[in-house]
Amino acid sequence: MARTMEWAARAEHLGGVPRKLVIGAVGAFAKTVSCLMNRTTVHNADTLFRLVRSRTPGVPLITVSNHMSTLDDPAMWGFRGFPIFNTKLARWVLTAEDICFKNAVHSYIFRVGKCIPITRGGGIYQEHMNEALERLNDGEWVHTFPEGKVYQDDAPIRRLKWGTASLIVRAPKTPIILPIVHHGFQEVMPENYMFGRRPPVPLCNKKIDIIIGDPVQFDLPAMRQMAISESRNAKFPTSGWPSTPDGLDEAAQKCLYSAISEQIRAAMDRLRSFRKKILKS
Repeated sequence: MARTMEWAARAEHLGGVPRKLVIGAVGAFAKTVSCLMNRTTVHNADTLFRLVRSRTPGVPLITVSNHMSTLDDPAMWGFRGFPIFNTKLARWVLTAEDICFKNAVHSYIFRVGKCIPITRGGGIYQEHMNEALERLNDGEWVHTFPEGKVYQDDAPIRRLKWGTASLIVRAPKTPIILPIVHHGFQEVMPENYMFGRRPPVPLCNKKIDIIIGDPVQFDLPAMRQMAISESRNAKFPTSGWPSTPDGLDEAAQKCLYSAISEQIRAAMDRLRSFRKKILKS
């Protein structure tokens, strides 16, 4: 399957001018929403700054967060001090193809803005997931919303999709995994504002909280061995996945992705609980 407008996503496309224009405009919008129109508080921002700006060259970064509105990306990067206008440091983000890539104009803008289209239900071996792996292999930063859709209720983090876990396992260079939980964007851009529709513009005077965690540590060799052991008795429907380069069959992959996803979900849920403790204190 051909990749959607892959040429527009290249840094050298038209000398990088379209990317600078799009990221500049999107960055200005994000700063306006997060810093001017609303009140944003960030906990542990220094960890994100350090990993985005000065992690070891060549080491990829995956940030994961809950998904409370269609504005989460880019608005969550618009807080004070974040280098949102830097095209080299800007994240790549997995985006829903059916929402962001509806026509050629939208597709071009999102591609120039470092977005990777993902087909919901297309599985972890769809072609654009391979593109995400290539970005990680280049040492880039990739952001994902592993819940897979927008949830606007303030509830515990739901079971995560396996796409992010598969990127961690399949990436040629093991990435750093940083969990983030935010709250407030569901009030800035509510899904059911009027007549079951979103508001035409972001709402203002809302409180936004962004809680940045510490990197999640995985003992991947031990987790692989555990997955192989557990897969002998596991009952998963088969999807025809190929074996991984290190020999994990489909059943073992699913056990491994499930374990990694649960570890990430637990880390995100701890951040959610931490936010509530901050509010009470």
